[in-house]
Amino acid sequence: MNSAKSDKWISDLVGVFTDPIIVFPSGWQDTLPDWIKPAITMERLIECARSSKDGQPTATDAEAMAYMYPRTLEAPLGHDWTEIYMYLGTQVCRRHRQTEFPADIARESLTDGQMRDLNELKAWIYQRRTKVRDERRRAEKRVAKEEAEELRGEQMFMPLEIK
Repeated sequence: MNSAKSDKWISDLVGVFTDPIIVFPSGWQDTLPDWIKPAITMERLIECARSSKDGQPTATDAEAMAYMYPRTLEAPLGHDWTEIYMYLGTQVCRRHRQTEFPADIARESLTDGQMRDLNELKAWIYQRRTKVRDERRRAEKRVAKEEAEELRGEQMFMPLEIK
């Protein structure tokens, strides 16, 4: 693994635990169920391992479901996005809640167009999440540099102790 690829993988691995959860901006965004947060972390970890072998990383099903959750409480979704949300609910609940989604609303598959829309959403969520990570890292470096410069300036003007 070359240095740039290794740095990207390490950044993604750290991001598994530190990246924000991207949700639809809404008055409902703070009402995510508690169980979804560890589900997101677990799926991010699996995705990080998969993408290190297979290529392009993406957001996970749990992240897509968390993004859509507040939106579903705002107003009804269109047919395709309702199908996508039910598909995500079926998959994520099965994996993390050890329970089956109600049979009358469970979705085991999506049409090609719906899967394309879901994959585009997941790519956008991943891109947004890494953008926030990069912005945080730049801000932390800027603060560290300013603190180091301030400390250097203080050291220059420290009085000498004479014994």
